[in-house]
Amino acid sequence: MRRNHNLGMSPLRFGLLTLLLAAVVTYFGFTKAVPFQHHFEVQAVVKSSNLLRPHSPVRIAGVNVGEVVRSGRYKHTSYSVLTLRINKNGQPIHRDATLKIRPRLFLEGNFYVDLKPGTPGAGKLDDRGLIPITQTGTPVQLDQVLTALQSDTRGSLQEAVQGLGAALNGKPSAADDAEANPAVRGLTGAQALNKTLDTSPESLRDTARVAGALLGPKPHDLSQTIHGLARAMTTLADHQTDLADLIVHFNATVSTTAAHAADLRASVSELGPTARHAAQGFDELNTSMPATRQFARSLAGSLPELPATIAAAKPWLDQARRALSQAELGGLLDQLQPATGQLASLGHASRQWLPKIDAFNRCITNVILPTGDLKVDDGALSANTENYKEFWHAMVGMAGEGQFFDGNGGYLRIQAGHGPTPIVTGKTNYSDFAFIGEPTLPPLSTRPAYGNKLPPYDRSVPCASSPVPDVNNASSTGPRDGASPNAPAPDDKAVDGGGGG
Repeated sequence: MRRNHNLGMSPLRFGLLTLLLAAVVTYFGFTKAVPFQHHFEVQAVVKSSNLLRPHSPVRIAGVNVGEVVRSGRYKHTSYSVLTLRINKNGQPIHRDATLKIRPRLFLEGNFYVDLKPGTPGAGKLDDRGLIPITQTGTPVQLDQVLTALQSDTRGSLQEAVQGLGAALNGKPSAADDAEANPAVRGLTGAQALNKTLDTSPESLRDTARVAGALLGPKPHDLSQTIHGLARAMTTLADHQTDLADLIVHFNATVSTTAAHAADLRASVSELGPTARHAAQGFDELNTSMPATRQFARSLAGSLPELPATIAAAKPWLDQARRALSQAELGGLLDQLQPATGQLASLGHASRQWLPKIDAFNRCITNVILPTGDLKVDDGALSANTENYKEFWHAMVGMAGEGQFFDGNGGYLRIQAGHGPTPIVTGKTNYSDFAFIGEPTLPPLSTRPAYGNKLPPYDRSVPCASSPVPDVNNASSTGPRDGASPNAPAPDDKAVDGGGGG
């Protein structure tokens, strides 16, 4: 017969299963959590963990909603950071959540975390989010209370109580009475306080009015103000690093201001004159207000006509828009733009040119034109007409003499024959050599009389300030009897004719 095989578990497999079961029981016994499952956790910064240990309960309104997972030091500070695991029945946790570490009942021992989840308006706190230290609190321990009441503190407290008793029951001195209100002179502090009860109803009524005004004109104004202030403080707490940078920068700003205290003092000293000038400006503005108000009233009367005016102007605006388009005036402006720069240069140069034109115009008006209006008294040769007319008459005569021409062009017929009378001109302005001629007839004279020296000429004197020349004085007209002052002398070959004939 065949032997039956043993169908029981082998010792090796039984040992492995036993070790696995022991590991699972141990894990559940210490962690009390399902493995490989994500848990919602938040962190909170507290001044002291107060002997909180892992698995200390977290409660909301007395109901357990989680536990403390671990505690440790917060960064490089003396504060502690708690990691709290919150169950589903304690979620959600909001950003304005607060917590306090409170002692448990005597039979429970140790401490627990009293958590307030916050308000929905603040928004949800993310997983692994942080509750700042400004929203946490720790209980006061008995040793802290006893530490506060040391011997020196108790002595100071006794002195304060004795000083308060002396202030309330001590009689005032003459100096104190001189400075006190006449209604309480000679009374102790306690008696003076009792006397204030006579006017307390009025004071309390006024205080009640002030308190009512602080509540705001609408319901919940004060509570909303406090809530807004709390949100502002919470935001500042969430940005502690930025707040610290702000304080550092503010310190630098104050230091810079202190370094420029003299300049700041000078600026402040100018505030008084500036304020006075501003007051004068405001007075002038107030003075102009009636006229402005009258103008506004007059303008208000025309406002009803404004819609009709706009409607009537729309066709014109349509045409004007086309005229101002790039194809019309816009293109013209682009073409005129290069000339605009040149016009600007011309305008700048005209600032130097216009004063010279003004000086030239003054010279023409004050000197040249009055000189042209003079009549030259030339004796028998006088033309008896204005100087400028005589000039143009001479031009006409020369034009008539110059009408002769040949194949080479026009020419002027002058007397060039050889005669018995030599004339030496002397040096002229056009050459360093003298001109010599021998006309057939002796020259009459030079009119006006011209010496061999040019009159003085000073460029620093403006032409407009020069006097009108006197062309009829003796030095200008010379002899008028028809004698020839340029006739040759008996012993000389020629006589200087004064540079012209």
